[in-house]
Amino acid sequence: MNGISLSAYRRVTVKIGSALLVDRKAGLRREWLKALVDDMARLVADGAEVLVVSSGAVALGRTILGLTGRTLRLEESQAAAAVGQIALSGAWAQELARHDLTSGQVLVTLGDTEERRRYLNARATISTLLKMRAVPVINENDTVATSEIRYGDNDRLAARVATMMGADLLILLSDVDGLYTAPPERDPGALFVPVVDAITPEIMAMAGDAASELSRGGMRTKLDAGRIATAAGTAMIIASGKEAGPLTAIERGARATLFRPSAAPVRAYKTWIAGQLEPAGRIGVDIGAVKALHAGKSLLPAGVTFVDGTFSRGDTVAILDPDGREAGRGLVAYDAADAVKIAGLKTGEIAGVLGYDARAAMVHRDDLVLSPPARHGHEKVEGTDVEGA
Repeated sequence: MNGISLSAYRRVTVKIGSALLVDRKAGLRREWLKALVDDMARLVADGAEVLVVSSGAVALGRTILGLTGRTLRLEESQAAAAVGQIALSGAWAQELARHDLTSGQVLVTLGDTEERRRYLNARATISTLLKMRAVPVINENDTVATSEIRYGDNDRLAARVATMMGADLLILLSDVDGLYTAPPERDPGALFVPVVDAITPEIMAMAGDAASELSRGGMRTKLDAGRIATAAGTAMIIASGKEAGPLTAIERGARATLFRPSAAPVRAYKTWIAGQLEPAGRIGVDIGAVKALHAGKSLLPAGVTFVDGTFSRGDTVAILDPDGREAGRGLVAYDAADAVKIAGLKTGEIAGVLGYDARAAMVHRDDLVLSPPARHGHEKVEGTDVEGA
C-alpha cells in the first residue's frame, strides 16, 4: 500500500489519544513518546510547523495517584489531571529538547475557542509560540473543566485548534487504524475505507460508539472532528498510533484513512465576520491603509482616521475607506476607548499612550474580511461623515 506523504503540509496538528501515551499499570510510555517526537522533529526540520493536542493528563495522574480500576468522581479526575499534567508537560519538554525544540504548554477550556475574546487570546499565544519555533502542546484544562463546559473528547478539541490556527492537516492518532464500513469488532465483514471525499450521513452511519478504557473518544467523535476540520479546508488522517514512529508509519504505507478537505471550504468564521453580526462600531482608514489591506496586511493604528461606536475587543467593526465605503469587516483588537486614543499613532508610540505593551494591529489580517471593490468612485455609506467623525 502506498503511504500518505506528509511533506506537502506546512502546518500540522497531531492529536494523541490517552491509551497511546499511558499504560494503565506502568504509566507514561516513554519510548513511544520518544519515537513520536523523532517523527515530529523530522517534519519541523523539513519546514513544517507542528502543534500537538495531547491527551493523557487524567490517565497519567490516576496511575501516579493509584486511582486505577474504578470510575473517578469529577473532583478525583480534576486532581488526577493536576498531577498528571505536570508529569506530561515535563516529558514533552524533555523529549523535544533532544532535538533542540522548545515546548509550550497551552491549557484550554471550551470557552477559549468558542468565545471571541478568549479565542483571540488563545490564537495569539499559539501563533507566537509557532513564530518562535516552539511546539505548542495543547490539552483541555481538565483541572477546572466540568462535564457541563468541556469538549468531552480531544478529537473535537484538536479539530477546533487545527481550524483556529489554519492548519492544513489534522492527524488523529489513537488505537484504531482508520474508518471501516462498520465497527470491525462487531462486524468481521467490515471493509476498510482508505479515502473519504466528504463526510456524508452514510459515512457517519459507519461510526461506532465504542471507546477504550482510557479514552473518552470513539469513531463518532473522530468523524465529528472531521466535519469541523474538512469544512474549513483542513485535511484529516485517522491512523493507529500503536506502532512506534506512527507518522513515519503513515508515510510508509501503514493503514490510515485520509479525509480530503472540502474543495470549496465554508469559512464559517469569516462568513460570520462578514455577514452574520451587526458591526458594533466603525473605523475609518486612509488610502494607504486600504492598499495595505488589499495587499494582505493587517490594519495598524497608524492608518486609522476615526473611531466610532461603543465596542469591546473581539467585536466586529466595519472598516470604512476615505470615501465612506465599507472596505471590510473584522474583529477589533482594542476596546473603543483605547482605539480612539491610538488612532493615527505609529506602533512604537502605542505603549506610551496606553501605559502597557499592546498588540501591533488594530485588526489582524486573520480576523479580516475585505469587501468587493466598489464600482463607482462616489458611493458612500449612508450617514458616514469621515471628516467630522
